[in-house]
Amino acid sequence: MAAGDRLVVIVGPTGVGKSDLAVAVAERLGGEIVSTDAYQIYRGMDIGTAKTPEADRRGVAHHLIDVLDLGQTASVAQFQADARAALTDCRARGVVPVVVGGSSLYVRAVIDDLDFPGTEPQVRARWAARLEEIGTEALHAELAARDPEAAGHILPSNGRRIVRALEVIELTGRPFRATMPPHESVVGPVAMIGLRVDRERLDTRLATRVEAMWQAGFVDEVRALAGRGLAEAPTASRALGYAQVLDFLAGRLTEDEAKAQTISTTQQFARRQMRLFGKDPRIVWLDHDAPDLTGRALAVIAEPCSGVSTSIPAAGTSWGKC
Repeated sequence: MAAGDRLVVIVGPTGVGKSDLAVAVAERLGGEIVSTDAYQIYRGMDIGTAKTPEADRRGVAHHLIDVLDLGQTASVAQFQADARAALTDCRARGVVPVVVGGSSLYVRAVIDDLDFPGTEPQVRARWAARLEEIGTEALHAELAARDPEAAGHILPSNGRRIVRALEVIELTGRPFRATMPPHESVVGPVAMIGLRVDRERLDTRLATRVEAMWQAGFVDEVRALAGRGLAEAPTASRALGYAQVLDFLAGRLTEDEAKAQTISTTQQFARRQMRLFGKDPRIVWLDHDAPDLTGRALAVIAEPCSGVSTSIPAAGTSWGKC
């Protein structure tokens, strides 16, 4: 199947180099990038989300970056509609969409048959009040008792998603994860490429990346955003790194503690990403530092692979049967 007939998806843990590969692939295919990063959609959240600077985009158009103000709530359902509209627009113009990002939920919202249950304000308010009463870890334990699989996919610190999971369970009478469909595209053929790196090296890369964020002025970025209402923003304030620096600016953490927590929570998040993406049998895994990585990716796009393992194979081993 020709590359132009397919939707290209590039995934993997944070800090592995997805954005650079996506730009290189889009350049070669005459494509445009559709971001599935849950926080790059916010204007001004640049350093902490590793948003690709304009100069490094090399003229490749990027969709769903810098589209919301801080005070706006990011909804996966709205993101799904906007991302699919971007795919339709690209295809109508004969452009190859290159979907890239680290959020498994957002990626699957774009390409798979995800149906998002409605919301009931009273039910959500009751669970939100419970969160305020007992805290995120205790409410996560309640979720684990009701739906262990859902709890395993949600960080104990993510109060918003814990509340949403409990709301859906109450409204539907089904486990939260029961809403996740099979790994089957509803937007046409997809070529999915995953970038992998062994855990030790990834932990080191992420620690180095956080140090670089600090050197690049991350604290000043958060301070400026705090002046625009970041601390009160319902979604944006929970982003990794931003939440920790807000705690530092408020005197709840020292700067060293904020940095250390940013490193550790980012490493935990990356492991969770690898675990979730590792369940998708459509992904062909490439070493992040493979020679001619762009060429290998283009080969996968041109020649769809089969028989791919449902777990992430170790770095340095075969990357799929083509």
